[in-house]
Amino acid sequence: MNHLSLIIKREYLAKVKNKSFILMTFLSPLIIVGLFLFVAYLTNVNNEKIRDIVVLDQSDLFKETLVSTQQTKYQLVETMDLKSAKSLANETKAYGLLFIPNRTLDSISNYIQFFSEDSPSLSFITGLESKLENRIKELKLRQAGVDLDKIEAAKTYINLNQESFEGVKTSKAGSAMKLMFGGAAGYLLFMFIIVYGNMIMRSVIEEKTSRIIEVIISSVKPIQLMLGKIFGTSLAGITQFAIWILLGFVMLLVVTFVFGVDLTPVQTPQQELMNNAMTQSASNAEIQTIINEFYTLPIGNLIIAFVLFFIGGYLLYSSLYAAIGAAVDNETDTQQFMFPILMPLILAIYVGVFTVIEDPHGTISTVFSYIPFTSPVVMLMRIPFGVPLWEQALSLLILGMTFVLVVWFAAKIYRVGILMYGKKPTYKELLKWLKY
Repeated sequence: MNHLSLIIKREYLAKVKNKSFILMTFLSPLIIVGLFLFVAYLTNVNNEKIRDIVVLDQSDLFKETLVSTQQTKYQLVETMDLKSAKSLANETKAYGLLFIPNRTLDSISNYIQFFSEDSPSLSFITGLESKLENRIKELKLRQAGVDLDKIEAAKTYINLNQESFEGVKTSKAGSAMKLMFGGAAGYLLFMFIIVYGNMIMRSVIEEKTSRIIEVIISSVKPIQLMLGKIFGTSLAGITQFAIWILLGFVMLLVVTFVFGVDLTPVQTPQQELMNNAMTQSASNAEIQTIINEFYTLPIGNLIIAFVLFFIGGYLLYSSLYAAIGAAVDNETDTQQFMFPILMPLILAIYVGVFTVIEDPHGTISTVFSYIPFTSPVVMLMRIPFGVPLWEQALSLLILGMTFVLVVWFAAKIYRVGILMYGKKPTYKELLKWLKY
């Protein structure tokens, strides 16, 4: 491995000095922050729109229900027929006309109509229907002689006090928070592998097609060249990622404090209703439990495990990307080999999101946290829920041993593939290359 450090240095400098690399390093945070600001601006514009609704309530039952808000203004009209109400709505350029005929409570729901120039917002119609449904239900209950005050007093919100046998308190919100930590780590690894794995593959293809590889291979061993490309490109990726985080943080601070832009997303009507319901049902004790759970998270274990599984998973997949790059002559030919590589990653995300949250210590979650091609994602999602250190160590050991094995196989493909031109390799031929 005498030349390994030189190859790593060469690959690293070649990447970071590349004009497109430098451009994307500094341009990507600007694009991301710009898109974020644009979405925030569009959201603000959309939520600042005031909907004027003309209401013709011939039943005289919904005056108490249709109360104006900041986004929706109800204009109640009386002693007016439907044709005149439509004309009024058109003249005032109202968002729509709500017509409630004078019908019995049992049949009125079938005759309520909403007229508008354009197709109304689905969220608005859903919210309006909910208001009307609740009002009709309330009136029917009163008509049946039901005491609504007693029903309201009988409503009970149960929040189970969750606690482990060791006395550690947990909650539903705490479980969601743990999934968020694990999900963010798994998704970050997934994106890093795809972006920088493709970079390694393209680098190999470029050198192979330009015949530079024939000169290089006369001085170094194929496995040294492959590992040098993997490590050099990985360091360049980490450098770029660190710059992105730093620039993104600085730009958000500048936008927030210097230009006074509020980056807090504006809530939709459904989010407001949900938040109000959560606020009413949540207690100070539950909030305190969530705060305590955050402080009891294995932060040190999460950081160390993230670094180790991140490096192990990335190196494992990078060696496969390098082998694919050596086996083909252009990026078009890589498609037949990409699917088998991406499938375990997609499966890992699926298992992590749909299985770990339901049963983090179940058979499926545990098995996939040991399989080396899925363990970097699944194990990172399981750790916040409490995984013994010996299980983490065993998973890392399997991942490391698999990496060594995959590098050995990939090096054999790489050794033959980098000197092959003009022919699309098949899986059968790749198996033959492993025997050389």
